[in-house]
Amino acid sequence: MSFNLAVMLQESTAATPTAPMLYLGDDTLTYADVDERSRRVAAALLARGLVPGDKVAVQLPNVPEFVFAYFGILRAGLTMVPLNPLFTAREMTYHLDDSDSRMLLTSTFSLTGAVPGAAAAGVADVLVVPLGQELPADVGRFDELLEAEPFGDLHPASPDDTAVLLYTSGTTGRPKGAELTHFQLYMNCTVAPELFGLRADDVAIGVLPLFHVFGLSSVLNAAVRWGGSVALLPRFDAQAALDVIERRRVTVFSGVPTMYVALAEADTSGRDLSSLRTAISGGASIPGEVIRAVEAKFPGVVVLEGYGLSETASTSTFNISATERKVLSIGKPVWGVEMAVLDGDGTPMAAGPDQVGQLVVRGHNVMKGYYKRPDATAEALRNGWLHTGDLGYRDEDGYYFVVDRLKDLIVRGGYNVYPREIEEVLYTHPEVVEAAVIGVPDDRLGEEVVAYVALRAEASVTPDELIAFSKEQLAAYKYPRAVEIVDALPKGATGKILKRELRRP
Repeated sequence: MSFNLAVMLQESTAATPTAPMLYLGDDTLTYADVDERSRRVAAALLARGLVPGDKVAVQLPNVPEFVFAYFGILRAGLTMVPLNPLFTAREMTYHLDDSDSRMLLTSTFSLTGAVPGAAAAGVADVLVVPLGQELPADVGRFDELLEAEPFGDLHPASPDDTAVLLYTSGTTGRPKGAELTHFQLYMNCTVAPELFGLRADDVAIGVLPLFHVFGLSSVLNAAVRWGGSVALLPRFDAQAALDVIERRRVTVFSGVPTMYVALAEADTSGRDLSSLRTAISGGASIPGEVIRAVEAKFPGVVVLEGYGLSETASTSTFNISATERKVLSIGKPVWGVEMAVLDGDGTPMAAGPDQVGQLVVRGHNVMKGYYKRPDATAEALRNGWLHTGDLGYRDEDGYYFVVDRLKDLIVRGGYNVYPREIEEVLYTHPEVVEAAVIGVPDDRLGEEVVAYVALRAEASVTPDELIAFSKEQLAAYKYPRAVEIVDALPKGATGKILKRELRRP
């Protein structure tokens, strides 16, 4: 049996070749346009010596070239490795090396980190999309891929072949690549959109990063699966988003809570936003008052919250409608997915808000495992269940609620930030003796990153200098916005730093 996720684009193109698939600024690309360009990319990648199963890293913002690359990689039987355009050289080196990527597709926006990062990782084949800037003479052009004759076939992939290697900080250690298969991604974009009735005449706004599972699976894949359109927006800004909604008659908005906070506060006077019918929230818990403010600002719009992880190909649970939702709940498991609450011994817990345990998931959406990480895979996938690292409970009606995180993962503006990575950077500073990073509540971003450091005797470094030091080596969403210098960090009897003491007011 063979199944290639790119069949979604092929089938939707066959059904409605002239229907709009992508909008960006003044440009409109039809399904036929995107299908042809993805076929050219597939042919060119294979002509460059790549073979099915090879990894191709794609470090692009929400531009059409990301979509051409994505479906071209899938069509050729290759594996896509989506990477954040904000990554520094150090981060690029790690991800390219760990994923065994053989090629990098990036843009002029990311060259500062991409080129030295690729060189350090031994990735020589780098092609660049010019985004308002001239290409350096010593780099190749992404457009070279579009000069090939279109590839006619879909590689006969197995449903269990890895389609996307998606990196996640998870809850322990360095970033790990979650292997998501053709079948898992297909099931997510087939099952979840049915819950709110996604249609071929829907227009989704593509403002969530496509390198993130939420944007890739729940926005792009979902639209292509059902023959809809995506209005791309490379960077979120509330007024820019409202412009796109009004101009392209957007019907579905998917975003993280910080986006909804901005929309709730935005000036919408004089705008016709009547096309918007539903809003999907994920990435972090959305406060009930934000839901109410958005729905008051946009009459007729229903904000529906779901829950998922990179390891679950996006959606695990969902609130399906205004009449069947519970505000503050993450909803119920989607079709084909099971969820349970386990205590510390792995025993299922009863329903009720006082029955808080770890949320676990199993079903068609759960990853194959972490790439080259058998121990981490075995730790996460136990007894058939994916252990999410989140604490929550189930009520008597079967709705699930997230109440806390089991580990120290920080969710800043919908992005996962793992403190250990930041601490490792701080420890490289010659005047830092100890470092601990925590997340503190933030009204706008959900959580903000704060570092506590102890310095060597006679040290002269300032908090602002430590922030700048971190900023040079970490993506913009990761570095600490505040640094507190202390005489010593609190420790337990074993010498372990007690972060809970740092969190106390």
